[in-house]
Amino acid sequence: MFLQIAIGAIGIGIVIMIGYLLVAQVRVALPTPQVENDCYGVPSDNESAYPNCFGEDNTSEYINDSDFVSGVDSTQTTIFSGLGLIAVGIIVLAAFGLINVFK
Repeated sequence: MFLQIAIGAIGIGIVIMIGYLLVAQVRVALPTPQVENDCYGVPSDNESAYPNCFGEDNTSEYINDSDFVSGVDSTQTTIFSGLGLIAVGIIVLAAFGLINVFK
């Protein structure tokens, strides 16, 4: 009985780790869409004429889409949280199995 619980927990743990690695690699492989930079070429010393561009990057024609980046990061965090909950469930299940084995 104990061996079956251990093998099941190890198998589920391996599946969780593979899921974690897949999500991490997909996140890295996704290209980040870029949008046009509204502040490109705006002089950085004229704050009064261009108040929205003060302190912004004015040297790049395109910048990363911040909404996309935050959305993907949020999705990745949610998936990792779910995998963590599954791992906690496995630990609890194994603990109950061990308790029943030694009763």
